[in-house]
Order: sequence, then structure tokens, then C-alpha cells
Amino acid sequence: MMLSDMGADVVTLERPPVKERDANHVVGRGRTLLPADLKNRSDRESVLELVKSADVIVEGFRPGVMERLGLGPADLLALNPRLVYGRMTGWGQSGPLAMSAGHDINYIAITGALHAIGVPDGRPIPPLNLVGDYGGGSLYLVVGILAAVHEARSSGLGQVVDAAILDGVVNMMANSAARAARGAYMETRGANMLDGGHPYYRTYETSGGEHISLGAIEPQFFAEFCERAGVPVELRDAQHNQDRWPELTRTLGQIFLGASRADWQAKLEGTDACIAAVLPLSEAPSHPQNRARNNFVTVAGVEQPGPAPKFSRTPAAVQGLSVIAESYEEIGRRWANCT
Repeated sequence: MMLSDMGADVVTLERPPVKERDANHVVGRGRTLLPADLKNRSDRESVLELVKSADVIVEGFRPGVMERLGLGPADLLALNPRLVYGRMTGWGQSGPLAMSAGHDINYIAITGALHAIGVPDGRPIPPLNLVGDYGGGSLYLVVGILAAVHEARSSGLGQVVDAAILDGVVNMMANSAARAARGAYMETRGANMLDGGHPYYRTYETSGGEHISLGAIEPQFFAEFCERAGVPVELRDAQHNQDRWPELTRTLGQIFLGASRADWQAKLEGTDACIAAVLPLSEAPSHPQNRARNNFVTVAGVEQPGPAPKFSRTPAAVQGLSVIAESYEEIGRRWANCT
């Protein structure tokens, strides 16, 4: 989806029969679906012809599957030396778990990330599949692909981008590792600044049962929050006094319960108090900041996240719904005209 939004001509090879996608298939937008049975010799030969003019191929099978099909890196780079070969797995192409099945929750479990997320004395909580599948997986794969395509323009040579969700999430834990090296990281959920363990960086319930996020880390921002929110003067110097955190947390909780989420938004959003409403997905498109940034778009009547990031000269755009290709020849002709 991201590559398509940024202008790539994305063709997805799919085992027949291929079914039409409706407008609700948001992550499948902007691509062409091409029926292809990779175990069928004729289909495989047609795919190999397309590979000759492709910039990138992405596969997400277990290690060794593409090689057994005759579509591994050695096979395809022999046909197209500048091809970038992206491999997306959970565990990676090597190691004792490489051939095992798994999902996001499993991959992030051995990185330190899952262990760190949750409430004190509670079980670890999966952060949707944002940290693994999308953060450590898709985003690292996209970065690797774009870097390899850029390098291939000067060298004329492609390469394999081995993007494992496991590897990406470990890399994302660099800041926590740095804090641990300094002795500033506790392996207890809800005990660190960024996991809600500090009273000035957490969420609070409001009078309507909704929530507000507070992220006043810097002293000047905490001071502004205290002034605007009416925090008692005797607690305004307690930001880094852990002995007084229980009292500070209780007091802030009582203050936030004194007004609705909308009231707090009206009072503090847009200031340096570092607060923002905690919105469900259904309300996110209506927030003024999201509207100003055009962060949600409507495609074929379906409201959905828009392209990101934003470009000044070559703006990204949704290329429409997914469509089924009529033939391999159609794709071949289209790619033959690419520069």
C-alpha cells in the first residue's frame, strides 16, 4: 500500500481464482491483482518474463519456498541483475525458529517489547499488531527496498533485502536498550517514563469516562500544564520526586475527573501543556489536526488513512481500488513503457 501510494506500479501475484476486492479492502488499494499459480510451469514462465523488467519483488513465504519454485534470489537476479529482492518473514531467513509458524505477538515476544507493555502486576498486552507487523516488519522492509533501489541506480546491481519482523522490532528497542545501559530502565511494566509509570506521562480518565493523554516531560511544559490545569502549588515541584508521585498521580486523577474530555481539549489542546484527547478510530478523522493534515481520505465512499509521509514536489496519492489484470501481456506492455 505504501509503495503504491508513493507511485509504484504494484502487481500482486495471487493464486487463482482471484476475487474482486471491494472498497473496504483498504490495505489492498492501488494495486493490480494478477492470477498466477506458481506451481504451474506456464504461469511461472510468464512471471519470469515480468521479472526481467521489474524493479522490486516482495515475497512473504517461509524460507526455501521460493527457491523450490525456481523463483529464489539466484534465479531472479540471473534474469535481472538490478532487481531488489525483498523478503518478509517473522523470524528471518535463518536461525532455529526460521521455519516455525508465528504471528506478530510471537515475534515481538522475544525482543523485549511485549514484556514492557502493560499495567503493573498485569500480563503483557499486545499493542495491536502495530509494533511487529507494521513497525518492525513493513516499515523496515519499505526502508530497505527504497535504499536498495537507490543504490542499484548507481551500481546497476540489485540485492536481497532480508526484512524480519523480529529484527526490526529489536532495532526499534534501541532507546530502551540505551536507557538500560545507563541504569535508567526497569524491567517492570508501568515503572518507566514511556510506559505510563510516571505521573506526567500517562493517560487519565475524564468525567465522561473518556481519556486524556498527558506528556509533559520537559520541566517548562510540566510547569505550563500545572498552571493551566490548576495543580496545587505545593505539588508543582514534585515532577521528579518519586516519593511524592503517588500523591501527584491521585491529585492529577481528581483534576482530570473534574471535566469532560471535550472541556480539557478546549482548555489545553494547542498549548505547551502537552495534552491530547485519546480518540477511538471512529473519531480520529474529525480531529482538526487530522483534517488540516488531510490524514484521512475517502476512496470510493470509504473513509480511510491517507498516504504518508507528505512530499513537497511529488505528492503521494491513492491510485484507486485494486483491479484484476486481464493478462500477463497487459502488465508487460505497461512496464515496457516505464522509464
